[in-house]
Amino acid sequence: MRLIARLDVKNEHVIKGIHFEGLRKVGNPIEMAKNYYAQGIDEIVFIDAVASLYNRNNLLSVIAKASEEVFVPITVGGGLRSIADIEMALSAGADKVAVNTAAILNPGFITEIAKRYGSQCVVASIQAKRIGHDWEAYMEAGREPTGKKVVAWSKELEDLGAGEILLTSIDQDGTKKGFDLPLLRAVNTIVNIPVMISGGCGNTDHVQDLKEIRPSGVCLASVLHYKINTIDEFKQRLTSINGTR
Repeated sequence: MRLIARLDVKNEHVIKGIHFEGLRKVGNPIEMAKNYYAQGIDEIVFIDAVASLYNRNNLLSVIAKASEEVFVPITVGGGLRSIADIEMALSAGADKVAVNTAAILNPGFITEIAKRYGSQCVVASIQAKRIGHDWEAYMEAGREPTGKKVVAWSKELEDLGAGEILLTSIDQDGTKKGFDLPLLRAVNTIVNIPVMISGGCGNTDHVQDLKEIRPSGVCLASVLHYKINTIDEFKQRLTSINGTR
């Protein structure tokens, strides 16, 4: 399992909330990315948390600066709605792009990106909220329901050409109470592409909980931002899960 630092950014500040609400500033995205890189993080995901308000991604300058000093794969998401947007993100230094709203509004956009840049470049972002005994996909930073069932939508995204899924639990986001394991199990079972789980990690025990399901990547936000655990402590816990890392 890869350790992935997730940095949600608003107006050049990393922010964090609970259930995508009550956002508060927690630091500078470039400095935090450099710090996590120095500590040994495997990847970094930058998400423009307010891209839907501007209909465009405002992270390009942040990505450009970060990519000069951070040498792990960088994914950027939020407000990417055209091939021109994708091109600018990749030119700024991103290795992969995460797409949510644009894919829901135009599923063929995933295929278009994959054909032009390769499936390995396309991260299908799913914001999942529990509805009864199932989960519904949301868009516009977790504010708008889509009517799409998460498990079926994840398989469709794979078929469209996505090379990876960023699966975020709105219910667990920021709670530090652990991942939505049934959600992860449901999606990880039906798709054959890597799945990154995001939302809920509050300590290293929550990574241990993933031993049987084994997602490809684990996104860490609050637990790193608030210095609850270090990346090295997570790596030590992963060693016990993976054997030799």
